[in-house]
Amino acid sequence: MSGEILLRAEGVGKRFGGFVALNGIDLEVRAGERLGLIGPNGSGKSTFVNCLGGSFPAHEGRFIFDGKPMAGLAPHRRGHLGLARTFQLPRPFNSLSVLENVTVPLLFGPARETSPAEARARAMACLEQVELAGRAAQHPRELTQVDLRRLEIARAIALRPRLLVADEAMAGLSHTEVAQMLELLFRLNAAGTTIIMIEHVMRAVREFSQRLVVFVAGNKIADGDPNEVLAMQDVEEAYLGR
Repeated sequence: MSGEILLRAEGVGKRFGGFVALNGIDLEVRAGERLGLIGPNGSGKSTFVNCLGGSFPAHEGRFIFDGKPMAGLAPHRRGHLGLARTFQLPRPFNSLSVLENVTVPLLFGPARETSPAEARARAMACLEQVELAGRAAQHPRELTQVDLRRLEIARAIALRPRLLVADEAMAGLSHTEVAQMLELLFRLNAAGTTIIMIEHVMRAVREFSQRLVVFVAGNKIADGDPNEVLAMQDVEEAYLGR
């Protein structure tokens, strides 16, 4: 990877009472990279993302984004820096249209488009990127599962992030739908967005990731070429059950 380091985690630790959810995580992500993050349930992946996004404070260590420490920054301030994420379960505003769902973060989020008309135009452009422009007037309850995931991504990219964390965007999707989501993420990455993919769909992980990181029980146990990582005995035993 030739890009500059965009995100650095240094010794990040998180506890919940006596339970250690993250244990001294060191991780670097370079600009333009496609990084896969895998691990069994309870391994600390979501906790790591919540600490990165500012939902949880880390008890130890720190995150540095584009050379700037993020300690103490609220989630919306991290959005100002260029960090965005999707959620395992889509969280649309069900009373709003698809277009309005994407317009809201532009009017009230860190991007703050200068007028409603400009925000609406930007939102429509995002829907076109994820191939939802034809459903702009519909409501989320009318969408399929894969289109709800597309809407989740549209809301995230509306803020023009430099780094997008896609958290299990393919869970529950069919083989064809997974291919569609992969195509979308590849397009976003080709346009300049760095992406961390957290995923259990191993086909997607193998196809998308340039580098693969594995968490087990709050520890980072592997970091490297996806094929080499997946062939490691510790990974096979802890994650693949071999």
